[in-house]
Amino acid sequence: CLVCSVFVAGAAVALRPIQTENRLLDKQRSILSIAGLGDASMSGAQVKQVFAERIEARLVDLETGKFSDAQDPITFDPLASSKDPALSKALAGQDDIASIKRRERYSTVYIVEQDGQLDTLIIPVRGYGLWSTLHGFIAVKGDLNTVAGFGFYEHAETPGLGGEVDNPKWRKQWLGKNLFNSKDEVAIHVVKGNVDPSSPQAIHQIDGLAGATLTSNGVTHLVQFWLGENGFGSFIEHLRAGEA
Repeated sequence: CLVCSVFVAGAAVALRPIQTENRLLDKQRSILSIAGLGDASMSGAQVKQVFAERIEARLVDLETGKFSDAQDPITFDPLASSKDPALSKALAGQDDIASIKRRERYSTVYIVEQDGQLDTLIIPVRGYGLWSTLHGFIAVKGDLNTVAGFGFYEHAETPGLGGEVDNPKWRKQWLGKNLFNSKDEVAIHVVKGNVDPSSPQAIHQIDGLAGATLTSNGVTHLVQFWLGENGFGSFIEHLRAGEA
């Protein structure tokens, strides 16, 4: 038992850097896919190359809504910092619509530029569905209102029900939708049933997931949280004004 324990422990320690690198690679692949810059068929080397050439990681202070140099945006782990009281704040009641309990002070966004101008902003999002916390990204066009991509890279929702958040047809519905209404309020949401294309609100609506109301509600809540005042809301305002 002692020998086996030492062997297992040693293997776990030795493989940890490889596991960390693979998780980072999967995350980068997801970012490229959601931004429309790649797909799952890309090799690890291709992912690293395209990511380095096209994506710029920037740290955002969610308290001030501005870019920050307080941490290295490449190595900083927002999820780990959300568990540190010194680097996060507790959420409760209506402030915690995404059911994440604590929100980190700093987070990393990913920027794609074209001819020196903002082309796409990729924002990390997470929140609780039915069985799990869904982790993903939403890509927004340079107008900071139109969805360019959306998807999750980690969750444990029920296959065939809430797990349909991974269905390419459902994810495609997000493309071209508007995040905010004319009053700059977060308006995008998943409806119960199907979107009525004749409705003036259709530009902000996504079809619900059949048989997965709680997951659908969870997606609405997590997106609205991270786009709102407790998430990246003030950062988006500053970015629009050129003050980030």
